[in-house]
Amino acid sequence: MEGLITWLKSFGKDMRTYLDVAGDLENQSDAEASIRAGVSFKGSQLLVLIFAIFIASLGLNTDSIPVIIGAMLISPLMGPIIGMGLAIGTQDYDLLMRGLKNISMAVLGSLAASAVYFLISPQYEGSSQLLARTSPSIYDVFIALFGGAAGIVSIACRNKGQVMPGVAIATSLMPPLCTAGYGIATLQSKFFFGALYLFFTNMMFIFVASWIGVKLIGYKKVVYQNAKRYRKVKTIVYTIIALTVGVSAYLTVEMISKNIFISKAQEFVQQNMIFPNTQVLSHKEYISDGKRHIDVVLIGEALPKDSLQLALMNRLDSVGLGGTVLTVTQGFALTPHEMDNEEDYEKFYALMQNQLTERQHEIDSLQAILSLSKVYSDISRHISPEIKVLFPGVRDIAVSQMVASSVAGNLSDTVNMVFVNAPAGLTRSDRTKLTELVGVKLKEKHVHLTVNPMGFPWPSGSQGHK
Repeated sequence: MEGLITWLKSFGKDMRTYLDVAGDLENQSDAEASIRAGVSFKGSQLLVLIFAIFIASLGLNTDSIPVIIGAMLISPLMGPIIGMGLAIGTQDYDLLMRGLKNISMAVLGSLAASAVYFLISPQYEGSSQLLARTSPSIYDVFIALFGGAAGIVSIACRNKGQVMPGVAIATSLMPPLCTAGYGIATLQSKFFFGALYLFFTNMMFIFVASWIGVKLIGYKKVVYQNAKRYRKVKTIVYTIIALTVGVSAYLTVEMISKNIFISKAQEFVQQNMIFPNTQVLSHKEYISDGKRHIDVVLIGEALPKDSLQLALMNRLDSVGLGGTVLTVTQGFALTPHEMDNEEDYEKFYALMQNQLTERQHEIDSLQAILSLSKVYSDISRHISPEIKVLFPGVRDIAVSQMVASSVAGNLSDTVNMVFVNAPAGLTRSDRTKLTELVGVKLKEKHVHLTVNPMGFPWPSGSQGHK
């Protein structure tokens, strides 16, 4: 036991050594100078931002991920945000105001540049990359937090590596601003407000992570000569921060709740909407005006609407989705809202192909059955002239394929039957010859013959006797 405790202490000491960044830290003045230089948005920095906005807009417009990544690498938007984190951590409110002014100008310039681009762009249809930048998820929050933390540590340490380009790509600040500009150009409020919400969320959590990082690193605070002004500015700033963080926390809780609902709703659709001849074409889970909705489009064999709705609503209650509005659309009564992207159309086309293939198989199977039935229905008429010559004692003949089943069990078999009406009976030799003849005509090896069955409704009206 003592050996284990000693090993754990040694392991803990080693881990602290590995995680200790104190020896790798730059002087505060050098790190601050680097951060302060990135806060500015004048001259070349502003031009680089505008060019990056146009590149990102082109990438979003053409649905090109490499172009979007390139724009994020070029963009200098991270500078003012990390600068504001430094300002709060060191209580440098002059730097904070400069950072706020510059990020505000950057946002306005980005919106204007992207709006201009999309106004003159010949393609207005929202691509998948544009649509993806209209609502943040809980993953965006964590990416922004860890990205901001990596950014401030990278700037504060001598061994910087290639951290900042990776942070710029991961935290995704440029694309939401371009999407908001697209919303302005096309007068679509859902793009504008949704994308700004995503940008604001990313920016705030990068800022919070930078602020916490500065506090943990232990940078010295700025000393103000005018204590009264300092306290006033401090009160205003901390009030704004508290409100901002509070709103962000509320939005994050709402976001988590929304993601949990969407995850549970998607699982519900996948597990409970499995039908033999009906498939789910598309499904959409969302929250609107405080109400949770699941919209499902089914295609295939129509299901009874009332009983289906009742059964599914009962299942919703059982999985914790009670109160959710479930809308089920069946058949081909589809609207553009229900099929508003290329993926839905491709899925619809694939399902239609499957349906056509299944129907063709059914048609081929039915045709085969009809063809076989026709063989048996025609053979009695076609073989009658030969029977009359070869077996003069036979007056009527009937040929059929029957299914024989065991009453005691589930055994069944197909039987080829020949019934003949021969009043004078048939010799054993004639029976064998007749059975072989019918077998050749049917191309079947096993044929069973019954002579003069009692009560058989022969066309001639006569009933033979063996």
